[in-house]
Amino acid sequence: MRGLKKSLKFTGRVLLGCVLCLLVYVLAAYVCSRITIEPKEGKKKEVAIYISTNGVHTDIIVPIRNDQMDWSKLVKFGYTSVSDTNYQYLSLGWGDKGFYLQTPAWADLKFSLAFKAAFGLSSTAIHATFYRQIKESDHCRKIDISKDQYLRLVSCILESFQKDKEGNVIHIDTKANYGISDAFYEANGRYSLFYTCNTWANNILKNCGQKSCLWTIFDTGIFDKYR
Repeated sequence: MRGLKKSLKFTGRVLLGCVLCLLVYVLAAYVCSRITIEPKEGKKKEVAIYISTNGVHTDIIVPIRNDQMDWSKLVKFGYTSVSDTNYQYLSLGWGDKGFYLQTPAWADLKFSLAFKAAFGLSSTAIHATFYRQIKESDHCRKIDISKDQYLRLVSCILESFQKDKEGNVIHIDTKANYGISDAFYEANGRYSLFYTCNTWANNILKNCGQKSCLWTIFDTGIFDKYR
């Protein structure tokens, strides 16, 4: 009986510790996402970019071609099902590779996959989607930035791509694409409880001098800044 009591007491303490850690984590995520990093420099509005969300995940949307960058030379049209060269915008999102390729719906999420993602035990990928046009909405916001800021944004995104010896981004050959105009690429970095797809997008905005959160793991933190 004593052994059983000790075991139950130990289990109770462990569960209480887990609950407290979860509460601290959620509270920290909420508070830090409400702290705004104000935009810096770059008063000129020379390049229009967008941020979009599906309700969970934030993407950065850029023009496919302008004077600063031609994304079509890096992210090939030919890797999509239609190979259409008339698209005007490119949406880029970073995240856990397993989530991207193995969970087309939340019902497909496995505990092992979620555990690996939460603790940075799996690899990451970049999801690239071409669009003909972009419309602003509650889920898609336009941000006008300077050319210098755009170059910094481009640099940050390029650092997230894995590259081969020739400097080419590494396409993931998969049938898990979401539509006819998207493709996946190998990425750098580790997804975790503390660095999510939204943390990545927030850092991209922060590093190019745009309004952002001190730290966020949720898309709502970012979009609250651009209401």
